[in-house]
Amino acid sequence: MKNSFWLNKKVLITGHTGFKGSWLSLWLQNLGAQVTGIALAPSSTPNLFEVAGVGQGMKSTIGDIRDLNFIRHSFQEFQPEIVFHLAAQSLVRPSYEFPVETYATNVMGTVHLLEAIRQISTVKSVVCVTSDKCYENKEWVWGYRENDPMGGYDPYSNSKGCAELVVSAYRSSFFSSKNQGHSATGLASARAGNVIGGGDWSSDRLLPDIIAAYQKATPVLIRNPKSIRPWQHVLEPLGGYMMLAEALYFKREDFSEAWNFGPNEDGAKSVEWILQKINILLEKKDLSWKVLGGDHLHEANYLKLDISKATDKLDWKPKLVLTDALRMTLEWVSAHEKGADMRKFCLDQIKYYEELGG
Repeated sequence: MKNSFWLNKKVLITGHTGFKGSWLSLWLQNLGAQVTGIALAPSSTPNLFEVAGVGQGMKSTIGDIRDLNFIRHSFQEFQPEIVFHLAAQSLVRPSYEFPVETYATNVMGTVHLLEAIRQISTVKSVVCVTSDKCYENKEWVWGYRENDPMGGYDPYSNSKGCAELVVSAYRSSFFSSKNQGHSATGLASARAGNVIGGGDWSSDRLLPDIIAAYQKATPVLIRNPKSIRPWQHVLEPLGGYMMLAEALYFKREDFSEAWNFGPNEDGAKSVEWILQKINILLEKKDLSWKVLGGDHLHEANYLKLDISKATDKLDWKPKLVLTDALRMTLEWVSAHEKGADMRKFCLDQIKYYEELGG
């Protein structure tokens, strides 16, 4: 990724008020991009978007990806060159309670975005972010590859598989040079693992739940301590998305595909391992947890990603081991508790990450 590439580029981010969207917005602002965001208002109080003053360096528009006319108008007004689509209903358990909203947002929201893009001629590259949970989970021990079947047991996971199929259909039908009247737009999808990092106050996510319990001196309530996930710091996949967008900008035919951005092998750890490691990093050694009894809604027990395609073709690879990702997260939490300037702290962590080898 060449930092100079982003200078004055017109970038539109959907979901910019969310956890990943806020970090991405800050990073692109710092690289000199002209950033516009479309999203619902932040879903939690506090939230990273407000705590880190993300809106200071961009145009922020509150609106719903489910509103096709609004999305069309926004794209026609801004005429972006690069688009990152992060807007989503992003949690498994709420998808059981609100399946219609989940599908409307994750599937039709993606349709609306791509419809808006094909109505204008300025967009050179689009990265649609889905999830590692888009795959048909077979509970096997090796990582899923980009050509493995889509699936998803729960509405959230299934909606992400559906979104991948939408992206594939639009790419083949409207954004391919094989079709007459095709658009000169590169279109890729990105599937990331479980992201962690400072500023995540989402409900029903492991790291926010651990931190909240620690701050209240109460046990962390855990459903499946043996479940294994591909954990990674939020800056890892965001760096991958940006590299992919740049590659699409120049060679869309070579990179208009699906891509995995996950950790190395040592980043796939159990929930129990995360709890034990955080307990060590906190040093006070007084973090406790309790396994919830009874029946729970279905969640996959084992999930890993194969990232060899991104490492080979994009020259992208993770820079952080999981312990360092956890440490950076806890340092962010500590700085926030002490009243630090969190916009500056986020930018300092981004700079630290950029300067890492790897």
